Amino acid sequence: MTAEQLISDSIIPLRTSDTGEEALGLMNDFYIRHLPIVNDKQLLGLISEDDILEHDVEEAVGSYRLSLVRPYVHSNDHIYEILRLIAEYQLTLIPVVDHDENYIGLVTMEDTLQYFARTASFSEPGSILVLEINRRDYQLSEIARIVESESAAILSSFVTSNLDSTRIDVTLKINRQNVQAIIATFNRFDYEVKATFNETEYLDSLRDRYDSLMAYLNV
Repeated sequence: MTAEQLISDSIIPLRTSDTGEEALGLMNDFYIRHLPIVNDKQLLGLISEDDILEHDVEEAVGSYRLSLVRPYVHSNDHIYEILRLIAEYQLTLIPVVDHDENYIGLVTMEDTLQYFARTASFSEPGSILVLEINRRDYQLSEIARIVESESAAILSSFVTSNLDSTRIDVTLKINRQNVQAIIATFNRFDYEVKATFNETEYLDSLRDRYDSLMAYLNV
């Protein structure tokens, strides 16, 4: 999935002549805290709600000093790059540009999260295992081999690490609800199974967190 496939056409970018008051109105309408400023096709920058509140809302946004650098993604950038920049700059949306860095649209954080919620790794039934291992011992191929030895498959995986620790957490979504045999095999190979979640617990937790996030964004 690339940025071009996630572009939203419902939110119109600001022009330099638009006022801060108009920008706040758009932000309230779409439950966002950022908007791109575009001059013809040129992306000038990304304005935040805080930027507007620090200036006279009756003035044109083209006269504002922006606190953000000019974050954007290219149309062919992967969704992981979108997530990285959204997290790094704490954005509610990010502009998308073409190879000439001309503005072509934007991707919202909500649309990005909804895309992940619809993917097979979330929607297919299964269970979650969290392994805690030494960073130097991490080999996904070996972990996959253990899971596959029990006639199961890994639907998705991700690693959570802390720079201050030599330990990492490896979270696995496995296409089986009963994973006791898989846990026993991991234990036999000296893996520490830190946590397990069956499908019902996982989906209920995911739904609660997603609903809480959407409620926060709509404040």
